[in-house]
Amino acid sequence: MDLTDAKWRRSSYSGSNGGNCVELAEVADVVAVRDSKDPDGPVLLLTRAALRAAVQSATDSH
Repeated sequence: MDLTDAKWRRSSYSGSNGGNCVELAEVADVVAVRDSKDPDGPVLLLTRAALRAAVQSATDSH
């Protein structure tokens, strides 16, 4: 999938110190997820439902 023109967004909870953060971009019918420290690295492609489930699971575990 071509992500050249993807509009990446970083969480408003992320500081400017370059800490641990992910970036998201809506592409076609999926959400692309990448590590903000490695923008040229691997990208996960998730449906909205899968992303929602992952976030909910991470929230529930804390």
